[in-house]
Amino acid sequence: MSYWLIKTEPNSWSWEDQVAKGVEHWDGVRNYQASNNMKAMKQGDRIFFYHSVKEKKIVGIVEVSTEYYPDHTDAKDRFGMVDVKALYPMEKAVSLEDIKKNDALKDIALLKQSRLSVMPIRDEEWKIICEMGDTKPI
Repeated sequence: MSYWLIKTEPNSWSWEDQVAKGVEHWDGVRNYQASNNMKAMKQGDRIFFYHSVKEKKIVGIVEVSTEYYPDHTDAKDRFGMVDVKALYPMEKAVSLEDIKKNDALKDIALLKQSRLSVMPIRDEEWKIICEMGDTKPI
């Protein structure tokens, strides 16, 4: 199993929206590196659900339910999407500020590639962030 982080603007698509829908496609990604990360996702991979913009915190965990396929919102057929399924909220949201304060997370993609919307998370980073959020890692 691999781990990932996806960013969303909560005023466009929030954790509450994801939970209400259950399974939803993750479309609209128009960055090649982010798209390549989605291509690497496999069914069952776990993903941190991150509220960007003003909140800047990890609020929940979703999993890949359908692997990469063409994005119906891309008129030029260059990009794809995955479907994600809401699993559970973080017991305690983990803020970007708290991540920055943790020396063990100094190399996390969230800090190194802050504008990327879909990024890999290393196993150890996953465990640390779950611990910070009082949430079981799997």
